[in-house]
Amino acid sequence: MQRPIPFIAPEVFDSADAALARVQAIYEQSLNHLREAMRRYVAGEPMVDKVRACYPFVRLQTTTGWVPPKSLESEWLSYGFVATAGRYETTLTRPDLFAVYLRQQFALLLANHGVALEVGTSQLPIPVHFSFAENDHIEGEMSAERRAQMREVFDLPDLNAMDDGIANGTYEPAAGQPAPLSLFTAPRIDYSLHRLRHYCGTNPVHFQNFVLFTNYQFYIDEFIALGHAEMAKPDSPYVAFVEPGNVVTRRVGLSAQPEDALGAAPPRLPQMPGYHLVREDHSGITMVNIGVGPANAKTITDHIAVLRPHSWLMLGHCAGLRTTQQLGDYVLAHAYVREDHVLDEELPLWVPIPALAEVQVALERAVSEVTGCHGAELKRLMRTGTVASTDNRNWELLPDNTPQRRFSQSRAVALDMESATIAANGFRFRVPYGTLLCVSDKPLHGEIKLPGMANHFYRERVNQHLQIGIRALELLRAAGPAQLHSRKLRSFAEVAFQ
Repeated sequence: MQRPIPFIAPEVFDSADAALARVQAIYEQSLNHLREAMRRYVAGEPMVDKVRACYPFVRLQTTTGWVPPKSLESEWLSYGFVATAGRYETTLTRPDLFAVYLRQQFALLLANHGVALEVGTSQLPIPVHFSFAENDHIEGEMSAERRAQMREVFDLPDLNAMDDGIANGTYEPAAGQPAPLSLFTAPRIDYSLHRLRHYCGTNPVHFQNFVLFTNYQFYIDEFIALGHAEMAKPDSPYVAFVEPGNVVTRRVGLSAQPEDALGAAPPRLPQMPGYHLVREDHSGITMVNIGVGPANAKTITDHIAVLRPHSWLMLGHCAGLRTTQQLGDYVLAHAYVREDHVLDEELPLWVPIPALAEVQVALERAVSEVTGCHGAELKRLMRTGTVASTDNRNWELLPDNTPQRRFSQSRAVALDMESATIAANGFRFRVPYGTLLCVSDKPLHGEIKLPGMANHFYRERVNQHLQIGIRALELLRAAGPAQLHSRKLRSFAEVAFQ
């Protein structure tokens, strides 16, 4: 005997807290329904009827668009409103993880439009895989035959419900359908949360709002040392350091939490290990070693984007393309040549990827503060220019020097394999981005990386480079999200959620 599908009828709310509480109630009821049914299914109970539970939704219906008041702060605001009258809607997931974020989005919509929000149970099913708790591994307890029959009983992930058409600007609602409120549907978010566990080896709850990407383990080694050093300081602004396997080190003087006992170092590192310097308000720093290549860079930013971070920066090594550059010099990217190709279908090459002034200023100031260089001395150490990213690590071996000619025509000063991808996906997903690279070789000028030279280079520059990245994020944090999330990254008809 199957229990009825859980359903809570739509209701209007003029309080962000009350709207969030209803979202949480609907979601918990749906999850409990699926988890109980799955428990019985694993136990071998015959189940004839389809077991289904659906995501909560939030809806805004307004007869007018929002006109900003004449104040500087309002001119900065790039989200929290819809520009035209109509019906707008999105499905929601993990209100525990996104509670602060959702409360802020709800409050802005209520304040800017003066109409109530409608919250209820949607018709979009929750795939049963997305209902499992963090440490559930119940599928492994079933026979192969029983696993194969799951699709007849439960809803499984549907790729048609989780594409990136909204973010790409290609989504057109059908006649009578609401316009989107968010860049991502609930199942798209759930899909990425599961992918983050797989690729980075940590629970998504640990990810912070400021993210560093690197393509070398040396940077991660320095970040680990820094994380443990912060945990030894009673006055550190960070409260925990989290490593793959959800291994949590709490700041000295703080008590362990019950979930800390579940962490265990994995037998081998995940593909793109993530590390987190945690602040209580999630404004700490996450660092991910994405490895080499644009495919990894796209994969990880596709998934971290659903967490709606305030900024991400690329810190890595590059080939210097100019004779005036020295090994160890920095390159602050102000433009990108996209020869990575992994985003050609989602973001056409004719779309420019602009430098963001707020991020550029923070990175330049951080270089100056950490190195102690100013004015002409800073210009000798750090060059601002175009960075080319390629998907061919051995581009130097191609005949006829065609890549070299293109790079020269583009005025590129540096070459890597990830930076343009990370910047382009930041542009695509409205996540403020920036790039600061360090010259580790000059292949066009006979200076290729050799083991002895590389080791010296790493010792001299890696720690300083990391300190610059962390300082830049501190400056961006201090400036606040209102300045970071500017209209430069928003399209004509933009969703209301940040």
